[in-house]
Amino acid sequence: MLDPAARPATGLAVRCTRALLSPWSRFSLLVAVLLGAAATMLLLEPQRLLAADWPARLSGSTGAVLLFGAAYGVCTVAFVPRPVLNIAAGALFGTQAGLAAALAGTVLGAGVSFALGRVLGQDALRTLLRGRFLKAADGQLSRHGFRSMLALRLFPGVPFAAANYCAAVSRMGYPAFLGATGLGSVPNTAAYVVAGSEATSPTSPAFLAAMGFIVLTGIGGAVVVWRRRHRLTAE
Repeated sequence: MLDPAARPATGLAVRCTRALLSPWSRFSLLVAVLLGAAATMLLLEPQRLLAADWPARLSGSTGAVLLFGAAYGVCTVAFVPRPVLNIAAGALFGTQAGLAAALAGTVLGAGVSFALGRVLGQDALRTLLRGRFLKAADGQLSRHGFRSMLALRLFPGVPFAAANYCAAVSRMGYPAFLGATGLGSVPNTAAYVVAGSEATSPTSPAFLAAMGFIVLTGIGGAVVVWRRRHRLTAE
């Protein structure tokens, strides 16, 4: 026969396990991870390493491009601004290799953020979707995930991290999210990479075209987001 004294311990272990795996416990872990990443970014300033202190002997090699892409992804999870990383990619590797590294890092960082938000935050945060605007945004992302995320990436009016976690809380699929992120990030990322690669020639046509594109898409993105917000609120 089983020892009756073991039953309470077993019951306590089950209750503790359920509490640790509850939606709000997982959400608390997500908050702790993000706060830790943000604090690390503020203290260590990894963007300095990528922008200025990258070892010169690694620049231009395939290994350096891959390493930079991995570091880029980690930095985006830690809320390092992507424009800084994109400009650094162009300055270090030129337009083609820099764009490849930046896009790989963008998709990697977005994928990690999406996975964290989906596993640790979705169950808890979906219970808070009560406002009209939040419900409309969630419905748009859930029903038209690829198209909606593609629009968010093409027009830089929504912060990168915010779009990642909003998508994670919705019912958007992982392939649609990654595909839209990779495709939609190309134009804006390319503009910053070109600006970085041509930074030593600020009067060159390529640099001026890249900066003009950045300014115009920034203004256009702000207008689109403002109009979209009012439309979702009306719906």
